[in-house]
Amino acid sequence: MANVVIVGAQWGDEGKGKVVDLYSEFADVIVRFGGGANAGHTLVVDGQKLVTHLVPSGVLHGRGRRFVLADGMVIDPQVLREEIAALAERGVVLGDDLVIAAGAHVILPLHKQVDEVREKGRGAIGTTKRGIGPAYEAKMARRGVRFADLLDEPRLRELIELNLDEVGPYLVARGVTPPTVDAMVAAYLEHGRALGRHVRDASRLVHDELRRGHHLLFEGAQGALLDVDHGTYPFVTSSTTTAAGACASCGVGPTEITAVIGITKAYTTRVGGGPFPTEETGEIGNQLRETGGEFGATTGRPRRCGWLDVAALRRAVRLSGIAGLALTKLDVLSGMSSVKLCVGYEIDGAVRDELPAELRDLERARPVYEELPGWQESLRELRDLDALPENARRYIRRIEQLTEVPFALVSVGPARAETIMLKNPFR
Repeated sequence: MANVVIVGAQWGDEGKGKVVDLYSEFADVIVRFGGGANAGHTLVVDGQKLVTHLVPSGVLHGRGRRFVLADGMVIDPQVLREEIAALAERGVVLGDDLVIAAGAHVILPLHKQVDEVREKGRGAIGTTKRGIGPAYEAKMARRGVRFADLLDEPRLRELIELNLDEVGPYLVARGVTPPTVDAMVAAYLEHGRALGRHVRDASRLVHDELRRGHHLLFEGAQGALLDVDHGTYPFVTSSTTTAAGACASCGVGPTEITAVIGITKAYTTRVGGGPFPTEETGEIGNQLRETGGEFGATTGRPRRCGWLDVAALRRAVRLSGIAGLALTKLDVLSGMSSVKLCVGYEIDGAVRDELPAELRDLERARPVYEELPGWQESLRELRDLDALPENARRYIRRIEQLTEVPFALVSVGPARAETIMLKNPFR
C-alpha cells in the first residue's frame, strides 16, 4: 500500500495536472484535497488538451478508479456540473466513481460578488475572483453551505438567508445587487438534485479504501508558498496547500502517508500580486512566458516569470516534508546561453538561505544567484536522464544538491509521454 501526497512547491502553476495524471496510473483512488475552481490543472494526452478545475487530474485513466472531492474543498456546483458534462462529451462518464464530500463547502453567487468588489478596491491581491476566499470566510464563520445542505431545503434556505443578511448590505453599499433568497434556493436545490448521487461521507470512504490496502493519491492545488499560514501572507490563497492539508481535509492521520512529492518548474512563476524576488520583467521574463506558455489555465492572465528560486523551494520542502521532487518544463530553458539559480537573499547586508517569513523582509530581499552554462538542444524526444545534455544534467544535479532532495521525475514537454521517470513512489 502506498499513499502519496502531491503538492506544488512554488506559487502554484507548477504542472500538477501532468504529474498527477502520470502517477494516477498506479493509484486506485485519487483525492483532490484543497482549494476550488481557482485551480486549473492542464493535461495533454494523445495530442488533446484538457483543463480540470475541480475533478481530480487522474480522471482520464478510466474505470476501476475512484475520484474524491474532499471535505476541505470549496466547490462551485455549476462549474463542477459543466466539468462533468465536458468529460462526458469526451467519453469519460462519471457515475458512482465520483464522490463529493458531504462536508465540502459550496460557493454561492454572493461569494463571487464579494470577491469581485474587493479586487476593485484597496487591498486587492490578484485573486481569480472565483469566490474562494469569501467561501472559506463563511466556512470559518460557521455559516457556510455544505453539499449535504443542498439536499435539505429548509436548512439550505436558512443558511442562504443568514449569508445574505451578512454580506448583502456590504454589496448593496457598493452598488451591487445580490441575488434573492428564492433565486439562490431554487438554483442550489437544482444543483443538489443533479449532484446528489455523488454526495457521500468522503472521509469514511477514504478510510475504508486505506483499510483495503488500496493505493491513494492525494492531489493538492496551488502551491506551498500560497499557504494561508506559511506562504507570503497576505498574498496567499485561503486554504492549507502543504502536504499536511491532505490529512486535515480528508480526515486521514499523518501516519497513513507514505510519500510526499513536490512539484517545481525549472524556473519560477507567479500570478497576481505579492513579492517575487527572482522576477524578470525584461527579455528573459518574456522569453520564459512565451516559450513556456505561461498564461493562467483558469484566468488566462499572463504569469510573472523569473529564474528558479531554490531558497524558496527549500522552504516548500521543509513545510511539506518533501522526499522527492518532480521537475517540470525543463525543455523551456533549451536555447539559453546560461541559466541562473537563486541560492539565497541579501537582506540588509546579511545573506539568508531560505524564503523569509516576514513580508517586510521579503520585499527588501535581493536574490543571490549562481550562474550555470545553458544548453541549446531540444529535450522533448529524450526519455533517459543520461541522454540529456551535460549542462542540463548539471542543472538538475545542482538543484538536488541545494535542496538535498532527489528528483523522482523530470518533464521535458507537456505531453504525458514527454517524461523521464526516475522513481515511482507507488512501487
